[in-house]
Amino acid sequence: MNGKIVLLLVGLLAGGLVGYVTRPEAAELKIGPLSVEVQGDRPAGARGGELTTGQMQHIGLFAGIGALVGFGLGFATDRRRA
Repeated sequence: MNGKIVLLLVGLLAGGLVGYVTRPEAAELKIGPLSVEVQGDRPAGARGGELTTGQMQHIGLFAGIGALVGFGLGFATDRRRA
């Protein structure tokens, strides 16, 4: 497999893992059409429960950043080989 793709996938997984571990502590309350989300200032860590929309966005952002870093490293290592 191409080095860029491998590092892209590694960055995506690493970013997603970092995002999951550092996701903000949050609670989401849904009452009929009303949805309220409250976030704390500490990371949620290994506590269970369903992921809220804000937590999913946090994980997605970190995964995207990890993928970009991995893809950039893939280009850098590919250039060194040439």
